[in-house]
Amino acid sequence: MSNIAIDEGYRPSDDEPFMNERQREYFRRKLLGWKDDILREARETLTALQNENENHPDIADRASSETDRAIELRARDRQRKLIAKIDAALQRIEDGTYGYCEETGEPISLKRLEARPIATLSLEAQERHERNERVYRDD
Repeated sequence: MSNIAIDEGYRPSDDEPFMNERQREYFRRKLLGWKDDILREARETLTALQNENENHPDIADRASSETDRAIELRARDRQRKLIAKIDAALQRIEDGTYGYCEETGEPISLKRLEARPIATLSLEAQERHERNERVYRDD
């Protein structure tokens, strides 16, 4: 599938068939680029943490360092979950279900996919889902 030529300025449009080969390749590249950025950032962070001098004689410095490390570990956990969602989206591109709402089967708008390429629900289904969550949370 990756032998499809897409010029740099290409953006999916409603004027073409939904999730045609060019659109699927566009989103595949977008997702892979996002994943590469996350992995590169994680490697840089890991290197910075390893290079940080762990020998803090001052208790305040040590506490500050531990707080930084805890924040970093939470961020890495979020990144790991995001990568799993990106991988799931790439799998949906492969199996032909990418871009369609998991709940209704309707196409997810290109605008929504552009903003959130890992979206699995149409905007309407997502809003309904969030409204239902709020109702249950208030109980």
